[in-house]
Amino acid sequence: MSSDQDGPARPIADATRVVSAGRRPEWTQGIVNPPVWRASTHLYNSVAELRTAGGRDTHHRLFYGRRGGPTQWSLAEALTELEPGAEATFLYPSGVAAIAAALLSVLSPGDELLLVDSAYDPTRSMATGLLKRFGITTRFYDPLVGAGIAELIGDKTRAILMESPGSLTFEVQDVPAIVAAAKARGVTALLDNTWATPLHFRAIEHGVDLSILACTKYIVGHSDVMLGSVTAAPSHWRALREMSLQLGQVASPDDAWLGARGLRTMAVRLAQHQASALKIARWLETRPEVARVLHPALPTCPGHDLFARDFIGASGLFSFVLAGGDDAARIALIDGLDHFGIGFSWGGFESLALPVDPQRYRTATTPRFDGPLVRLQIGLEDPDDLIADLARGLDRFAAARDLSSRP
Repeated sequence: MSSDQDGPARPIADATRVVSAGRRPEWTQGIVNPPVWRASTHLYNSVAELRTAGGRDTHHRLFYGRRGGPTQWSLAEALTELEPGAEATFLYPSGVAAIAAALLSVLSPGDELLLVDSAYDPTRSMATGLLKRFGITTRFYDPLVGAGIAELIGDKTRAILMESPGSLTFEVQDVPAIVAAAKARGVTALLDNTWATPLHFRAIEHGVDLSILACTKYIVGHSDVMLGSVTAAPSHWRALREMSLQLGQVASPDDAWLGARGLRTMAVRLAQHQASALKIARWLETRPEVARVLHPALPTCPGHDLFARDFIGASGLFSFVLAGGDDAARIALIDGLDHFGIGFSWGGFESLALPVDPQRYRTATTPRFDGPLVRLQIGLEDPDDLIADLARGLDRFAAARDLSSRP
């Protein structure tokens, strides 16, 4: 909070918080950014001091390199400050590592997980692979189930993992309704909040117990670091930290430093991603080669009313459905693009285009589309250049589609 003599205290804006958070004087030591503290071994002045260190809480205290140092603590604290009501954050070497630690901190053999059917494929693989081998069962649910999730919660259900919106088909979930049903039954609510980030959806404030980010995306913002995080409500922090330490999870100080560097500009980057993506999504809606645009900020996207109610803003990732055609026609569109790379991930400064086939990964629901899907990550290029590039691509798609349909 900030205040002056002329008026009451007011909340600090998020754009200010991403710049200032996590920069304690004892970590920065008089410079703008905390330096990279590289260390595996921390030395003690005596055996007595060593024994004292081992018997106390090592959170934000030097103990051993696996417990982190000021570089990691700075980024973790900054991410915690972006989630009002959160206790603390733990960092991981990837987003998938963050998901694994979060789930293992709340699930035991014999438990059941409810997992949204639109979840990120590595999350599905973890549920049907690692968790299954540990004796944990998973049931997938319709992303638009809302308060109906209460009917799916069984005696063995211990956790619900949401991803809103889904990163291929972009259905927006009714997170408050699902959280309410979970809390009524003592079930932990987890959310993969990578698409929106805490700037555009405040997970902990909405009752989520564990908020997960693939920091590789918008936090880092430069496509050069693998990094993940879990921010915990007070009720779940200790269990998360203990499980993460037992798993030996630690993010390197170099990667944490790069994540912190990216965080400082995330507010302005995310604003540009949002503006450019919306401009392009609305333009795609006018094209005859496009059957449908799946962007949560558009009224035609499933769950748009929930997006308008709960989200502060959007980001730069969305999909569109082509009007007919086959994979070959889709490839003709993508392969010839000049300003879009072809690759996984998103959230960086560069634009990406990817063919996606969500039907392959769904079991609880069967999404039906009029043609193949293309997922776009809209970067920081001029949106008019991207539109011109996509226009040429859609012309190639139409030509390939029409040629293949001739008798």
